[in-house]
Amino acid sequence: MAFSGARSALSNYSKVRVETGVTAASPHGLVTMLLEGALERIAAAKGHMLRDETAEKGACISRAIGILDGLRISLDKGAGGELAANLDDLYDYMDRCLLRANYENSPGLLDEVSALLLEIRGAWVALAQQNAGAKSGA
Repeated sequence: MAFSGARSALSNYSKVRVETGVTAASPHGLVTMLLEGALERIAAAKGHMLRDETAEKGACISRAIGILDGLRISLDKGAGGELAANLDDLYDYMDRCLLRANYENSPGLLDEVSALLLEIRGAWVALAQQNAGAKSGA
């Protein structure tokens, strides 16, 4: 019983922490959080894939695709120009890789998408730091 109560408290704490993080996050922070969420889902999918847990693998890949689709839909192609178009193409490519990874049971494709997401995440983090430095006058 005590373990169950601790588990519930931890779950509630995690939920509040995430909700608070989302509320307080800048647009750059929100995108970074979404990218991290996709990376977490892909890592979980890979674990499920390696353990032959088909349903769980599919659910994690589906959630990662949903996150990528949300990022893709939020692109402002009018203001973002070529960069937004390139990101749109890259998100589409990653979606297709994830679908293939699920169908073919390919951890290598999951790794490829993770590497691409890490590159994008790095760029967002650098951009946020650059913007913070500019705002502080540094």
